[in-house]
Amino acid sequence: MPEISVHRLTQTFGTTRVLDQVSFTVPDMQFVTLLGPSGCGKTTTLMSIAGFHTPRAGTISHGDRLLFDADARRNVPAERRELGVVFQSYALWPHLTVAENVAFPLKIRRNPRAEITRRVGEVLELVELGHRAQAHPHELSGGQQQRVALARALAHGPSALLLDEPFSNLDAKLRERAREWLGDLQRDLGITTVFVTHDQTEALAMSDQILVMNHGRIVRAGSPQDVYRRPGSRFVAEFLGRCNFLTGTARRIGDGTYLLEAPGLPGGVPFHADTAPPPGAVTVAVRPEALTISEPPPGGGGSGRHAQVTHTTFLGDHFLYTLQMGPHVLQALSTRHVGVGTVQVDLDADAATVVTDDPAPSRPAPAEPEQSESPAAARAI
Repeated sequence: MPEISVHRLTQTFGTTRVLDQVSFTVPDMQFVTLLGPSGCGKTTTLMSIAGFHTPRAGTISHGDRLLFDADARRNVPAERRELGVVFQSYALWPHLTVAENVAFPLKIRRNPRAEITRRVGEVLELVELGHRAQAHPHELSGGQQQRVALARALAHGPSALLLDEPFSNLDAKLRERAREWLGDLQRDLGITTVFVTHDQTEALAMSDQILVMNHGRIVRAGSPQDVYRRPGSRFVAEFLGRCNFLTGTARRIGDGTYLLEAPGLPGGVPFHADTAPPPGAVTVAVRPEALTISEPPPGGGGSGRHAQVTHTTFLGDHFLYTLQMGPHVLQALSTRHVGVGTVQVDLDADAATVVTDDPAPSRPAPAEPEQSESPAAARAI
């Protein structure tokens, strides 16, 4: 399956710039997630790739096919891009059976009847719904409807798959099963996939690469582990789960190793950095699971970092502790239960990473006349 390349994609709605020169590549057979809060531009990016939005500027290509080029005034219609799209609402036809919904993209492509019957049977077996071919959407569970929508997107043999928050209508347990099932299916098919979500757990669990978006920009890109452990900015660190932030001054203690010093932090907080931190205040991020809490050793000793447990939250398989360490309020995750009182706090060797302030959003674009768009979504499904 060919790669997808997006270059300097820009979109404005009125005076609001919703995409600000977005560029990225989805490698062949990779699962890439656009992650970010509502209004960050992730769905607009996905729908631009699908052909349902017309950007103001930029290019979109899929392998050696140029799908969109604003300067050249090239815009391949959605139904001719040969991409499989799964919408957040599933967009199933309520009056059609499961088989008829899946057959729809094949019928509008005028495939022979025998080929349609064969292909519908194949994809329904692929999504484990062959036995519900004659059911109507209202007779299915949310998870089954989601699989029908996926089967319809795969029916015509797309060269890439675009998924817009397909699990948002499912309950928590079903979401977990669905993402495991979809991840296995994507790897088995080897299909290039772009996935949109605001759920960081989904992004971390499913992706080969995560693109974090904010204010119409990609603010961080990398593997799930890299983005989580080295977020780069405060926004990314906060968006991908809980995080503690400590601010102080940095002192070099070795080759690429520094110590963050601040009042109330006995022994400081060591961290690694490829380049020297800027002079003045430096902020590091520390994940709660990187803090180890234990009973203080009798007679003193230990790391010397002591804190007071001020609140404990039971989360099933672990506890979330709120700690007061001098002027600092920290959170720690642990499978151990400790009572209210004084605890010793230890840090993993690579627990801390420098984060920067988030860049300000770009200024609104000047008002431009709205484009008249009526994407024929049904024809491109």
